[in-house]
Amino acid sequence: MGFRFAVRVKPGVRRESVGGTWGENALIVAVAAPAVEGKANAAVRAALAKAFGVRARDVSVVAGSRGRDKIVELAPAPADAAERLTVLLALSI
Repeated sequence: MGFRFAVRVKPGVRRESVGGTWGENALIVAVAAPAVEGKANAAVRAALAKAFGVRARDVSVVAGSRGRDKIVELAPAPADAAERLTVLLALSI
């Protein structure tokens, strides 16, 4: 089992970003791709892969693929995944 965490997706934005907290502890991921035909999910996977220093194929949406609130998994996860998530959650974007 990999490293799982919650994300809140903001599709269709001008400027893509990863960082900030939504609600209790969900990471905000803003992507330019629209929320149609899985385009936003692919963009979220790519953005998270870049933020965590892994390949896009190592990032999967395990719950919430059709909504804004998702659970994603990094597998295999980098050794510092928890620390990176803490830093990203603390960002104010």
